[in-house]
Amino acid sequence: MGLGAGLVVLAAFFWGLSGGIGGILMADGWDAFVVSFYRGAIGLAFVLAWLALRPRGSGLASGRLWFWSAVAGLGVAGNFAFYFVSIAHGSVAVAATLMYCAPVFVYLVSFTLKLESPTPLKLVAIAVVMVGIVLLTRIYDIGAGGVTLIGAGAGLLAGLSYAVFIFGFKYAGSHGSPQAVLSIAFGVLVLLLMLPGDNAQMVAVLSSTDWPLFAALGVFGAGLSFALYINGLRHTAPAAASIVAMIEPVTATLFGVMILHESLALVQILGMGLILVTVTALSVSSRATPPLPVQGRGSD
Repeated sequence: MGLGAGLVVLAAFFWGLSGGIGGILMADGWDAFVVSFYRGAIGLAFVLAWLALRPRGSGLASGRLWFWSAVAGLGVAGNFAFYFVSIAHGSVAVAATLMYCAPVFVYLVSFTLKLESPTPLKLVAIAVVMVGIVLLTRIYDIGAGGVTLIGAGAGLLAGLSYAVFIFGFKYAGSHGSPQAVLSIAFGVLVLLLMLPGDNAQMVAVLSSTDWPLFAALGVFGAGLSFALYINGLRHTAPAAASIVAMIEPVTATLFGVMILHESLALVQILGMGLILVTVTALSVSSRATPPLPVQGRGSD
């Protein structure tokens, strides 16, 4: 494994780990929006430091950079918030796998905007993913697998939000540096998530004994991981990055099962397998869609 692939693997591992850390914090009574806010706020501090160290070519004078970065910020804010809401109402494994469906939403948006033409293979793959979602969430018997309707819906919205982030990041990236784009995006995230968050809890975090977990979530789940992924893509083929990015939902699932004592029924494991294999195959075969972390956290 080359250095680039190793960086992508490490980033995906950190993203998977962040779902588990968020699960622990919410099990301790912290609000999902508060957890999302601190993940983004600490990530913002990290990418601002990155921008300060490498300010050349930032593109901050470009209005288009600011616009598309704000779109990316809207997407990442929705992703962080819906992801943790999904965990709170379901499980880490289900939430992470549903979020991994982001490339499917990218295809659907691309088809709608006529940026890409649908092919029989892509349509079949999307249909298989939909079947996988039904099996994973057990939507036909919602609640039986420990996943509520809110949990399933929030997980899918997390993936849809990542599709928004992917498009915003992609277009903003042509007008400035990744660190500048992420700085604006995380700044928008912080502003947006201040509104729905519990103000009393936001203040309480600062003096809480859980503060180290919040710090780890922000550094590994937003700051360091994004930098690792972006730099890893510079030295990794998109197909290889798409495959190793599968480590994120796998790590999240193992964390949920081993640390949080979550469980999955056989039909849910089958659904998870269908989603992971199909989405990865879609990403590997695509030349138009960049691999982002779920196939979507970066740009090559």
